[in-house]
Amino acid sequence: MIRIGILGDIGSGKSFVAKSFGYPVFNADDEVEKLYKKDKKIFLKLKKALPKNISTFPISKNEVIKAILDNNNLKKIIKIVHPEIRKKLIQFTKKNKNKSIIVLDIPLLLENKINKKKDILIFIQSEKKNILKRLKKRKNYNKKLLDKFRKIQLPLVYKKQKSKFILKNNFTQKSLKQGINKILNKIV
Repeated sequence: MIRIGILGDIGSGKSFVAKSFGYPVFNADDEVEKLYKKDKKIFLKLKKALPKNISTFPISKNEVIKAILDNNNLKKIIKIVHPEIRKKLIQFTKKNKNKSIIVLDIPLLLENKINKKKDILIFIQSEKKNILKRLKKRKNYNKKLLDKFRKIQLPLVYKKQKSKFILKNNFTQKSLKQGINKILNKIV
């Protein structure tokens, strides 16, 4: 099985690109959201670690945002949530073991050392102005929150260097599909 890891800036279109490959996608953000909505154990751990911020189940996105903006809570959240995400990734990999390719849409893929040596890393390059435009359209856009997330990420230059392919995303399906097909032709 070939594992494709998608890298890039927040708002560069990683999830859009991951889905466009046409193979099973492990989307860590979706999995985290499911944990907040359905996993009582995660709720209890977060409530214990962050009693001022987390109080209701299912955990609302607003509670998480407020917790992250409070001091060093992001690290506490990561410490609780990420081991569960690793378990979910293992389950996903086992479930899709007969697939020729899986796509990993995991924002902290390199930072949390989730990638494997044989993974094919693809860096999604988008223009800063397009990224900012897209981010501002998001329902929970918050510059301070964005800055907190960027601080825990490796520099984009490093991610680009680690990538086998660079895929330009100008947010049009046609050019994206062409780039994806070129990559798939080289790796399959």
